[in-house]
Amino acid sequence: MDKKISGQAAQKSFLGSILNMASPWGNGGGDDGKGGGPRNPWGSPSAGSSGGGGRKGGATSLEELFKKGTGGGFKGGIPTRPGGRPWWPILLIGFIILWVLLTSIHRVSPQERGVVTLLGSYYSTLTPGLHFTAPAPIMSMARIDVEEIRTIDIPTGDSEKLILTGDQNIVDLAYSVRWNIKAPELFMFQLAEPEETIKEVAESSMRAAVANFTLDDTIGSERTEIEQQVEVNMQEILDTYKAGVVIRGIAIKKADPPAAVNDAFKEVSAAQQTAQTYLNEARAYAQQLTAQAQGESAAFDKVYAEYRLAPRVTRQRMYYETMERVLSQVDKTIIEADGVTPYLPLPEIRKRAQAPAAQIVEAK
Repeated sequence: MDKKISGQAAQKSFLGSILNMASPWGNGGGDDGKGGGPRNPWGSPSAGSSGGGGRKGGATSLEELFKKGTGGGFKGGIPTRPGGRPWWPILLIGFIILWVLLTSIHRVSPQERGVVTLLGSYYSTLTPGLHFTAPAPIMSMARIDVEEIRTIDIPTGDSEKLILTGDQNIVDLAYSVRWNIKAPELFMFQLAEPEETIKEVAESSMRAAVANFTLDDTIGSERTEIEQQVEVNMQEILDTYKAGVVIRGIAIKKADPPAAVNDAFKEVSAAQQTAQTYLNEARAYAQQLTAQAQGESAAFDKVYAEYRLAPRVTRQRMYYETMERVLSQVDKTIIEADGVTPYLPLPEIRKRAQAPAAQIVEAK
């Protein structure tokens, strides 16, 4: 029996020496009871040694690792309450209460809706105001802005979006889709990728609408009609999908021929515009001549009415007016009848008399 006790003491003494060499902990009472070197922090305090390090008192305490003193005060370790009781139960209870408050009370803004899930599944939709739910992770709430107008641009960047028109031509279209969320629960849980779905529906609706118009209509005056058709068609399809969104408008930002034929198309368009300009000018000239002829016809009708009332006077007046209009544009020589002195052109005689005098002055 004594040999057995001596063997156990030797083993403990060997382990104690290893711990004393490698232990990073501060000085304290060693297992040999001499208190000369570092001790194992996981061991129990030694009340005395018997036969090379026997232990008394029973259980070990981790609090000795942090206390560094007696009396329950804070000396570099975890603080304790009066009486030596730890604070961590109270801290844990406070953390749980704070967690429950933060995850159970929800405030929803007027432009938002709150989508509540129960263990990951849809539970309810919260209206604006203050609401209470079970704490996370039992229940969680996601806020969705239902008044924000979102925009999807098609295509993205500088890439082309070529679409076939009704007259078998190709047009490069760039447009945007404006939409917002109507039913948040459907938007979140009905479609896997709602924004990608909206984009694909917009592309298919645009192709279907442009197929009903010619190239000239698509790049010209029918853009508004195309936008309205695409908006109506998109809303019908998305309602069928139960996407929970509302289409607010379609805006065509660019409608041009493909880049490869754009120069030739511009030349054709310029020629068409020139031809249209000539046609407009011809129509304007024709309208001017027509109005002039109608005016002359009306004047002739008035003259004829006066002629019917007094034919002789009207003929005489018309003769005088005609002669006045003709003779006012030419040089005239008036010759009277016999016995009357002819017209003497005094201005002409004066000019002829002045011409020789001027020549004599120049010769001198």
